[in-house]
Amino acid sequence: MVVVQASKLTLPNPSLFSPHITSVLFEPSSLSLALMHSDSSFSLYPSFSPLSSSSSSFPSLHTLIPSPSSSSTFLLLQSSNPNSTPRVLFIVSGPRKAGSEVLLRFYILRKSKAFAKARVLCSQKDLRFESNLGVLVNAKHGVSIKLAGSINYFAMYSVSSSKIWVFGAKMEGGDGGDDDSVVVKLMRCAVVECSKPIWSLSISFGFLLLGEENGVRVFNLRRLVKGRDNKAKSLKSDIRGSSLPNGIIGNDYRKHGARDRGSKSHGIEGLSEVTCNGDVEWKIGKHRGPVKQMNAKFRQDDRDGGVCFVALKRYDVETKSSAKVSISTKAVSIQALSQRKFLVLDSAGDLHLLCLDNSVVGANMTGHMRQLTRTMKVQNMAIHPDVSMISQTAWISDGHNTVHVVAIDVDNASNATDGNDGDDKLPHLPVVQVIFSGERIQDVISLASNAVLILGQGSLYAYAIS
Repeated sequence: MVVVQASKLTLPNPSLFSPHITSVLFEPSSLSLALMHSDSSFSLYPSFSPLSSSSSSFPSLHTLIPSPSSSSTFLLLQSSNPNSTPRVLFIVSGPRKAGSEVLLRFYILRKSKAFAKARVLCSQKDLRFESNLGVLVNAKHGVSIKLAGSINYFAMYSVSSSKIWVFGAKMEGGDGGDDDSVVVKLMRCAVVECSKPIWSLSISFGFLLLGEENGVRVFNLRRLVKGRDNKAKSLKSDIRGSSLPNGIIGNDYRKHGARDRGSKSHGIEGLSEVTCNGDVEWKIGKHRGPVKQMNAKFRQDDRDGGVCFVALKRYDVETKSSAKVSISTKAVSIQALSQRKFLVLDSAGDLHLLCLDNSVVGANMTGHMRQLTRTMKVQNMAIHPDVSMISQTAWISDGHNTVHVVAIDVDNASNATDGNDGDDKLPHLPVVQVIFSGERIQDVISLASNAVLILGQGSLYAYAIS
């Protein structure tokens, strides 16, 4: 592989008084970019294509989201029609009333290719929408909020409340191209009560993944949404006719009957449409229509079917007395490689491959963790998952001045026999390319399987490889 294109991106309206960029989010299906600034405000850019002919400049049309903000995520709104184009929603959390409430602000990407505030309908207890603010959640904001989104679902974790809320969203209106009639219906589906700290949060391919100390806990998202209603189980609810998109999160079209993995080119290889069947309605027997959703409650250490904990490798350190002390690590980042395989970064800078063996609804999930050979002490990683590819590309950085492009043969790595025979038995990560940056690297964002966005000390760089 060689770098075939590289460019430094000129930030809009440069000024000595402009707040620096501290983090970046990218939504590949719509090419939407979100920049978080040092004053906790956001700039939203639609149709951001840094490797096009006009790569050095940002789109002139952007949306400024004022501070304070604590976390953010992109969410795709997919209707029950698998042939419809998903709509993009950007969600920002922040404190309200000295942190006594959580404020969620919703911005929808209009057909005019501009972000605007979304009208939200929510009728459940402890949720209320105020047009001049957003959705107010009766929960403590505290010191930290984490958001994670996928398709029709997002999760919110509050450290102070020690809870995770799982929300479902559905778009209504907008027929005939009228964006003014669009309404986003918001529904709280489940609450997970946490007894241990959560270090990372992810929703991918129908799973809610919690990065914890010494391992990763995995919830089946469909089970979270359905709850433990025995009546619903006895009725054999038709998941395929249900909304919230039946727990199918991601772009596995072949297995679940949606359209083929046709690539919708945006000038960068590997960008494809993401589709999912679902809406915020249920179909049970002959009945179809809005049904009161059960706000199911779960525990973090739930041992019921549909939940599993997969441990990380523990490190032994010798002390002066020659005694070995086990050192715990935390799963600080989790990103999907494929439907049942995930790359996990721990607090020691090592990478692990998490493989889930069973994702059948109602069955006990199992999984195993495989540590990968260390090429560096990793601080940042980024992946653009493509289920059609056998080998995945991962971008990893040591947080200094280099980004390594590594190829992960997912099947070979996961099929390796686990054991304690030393590092020579660990799956190897071949480095196929090294990118050097003139600035210390803060963040790495995958634009596609062959393109990456690097955040330096306030500067953005785009690279494409071939």
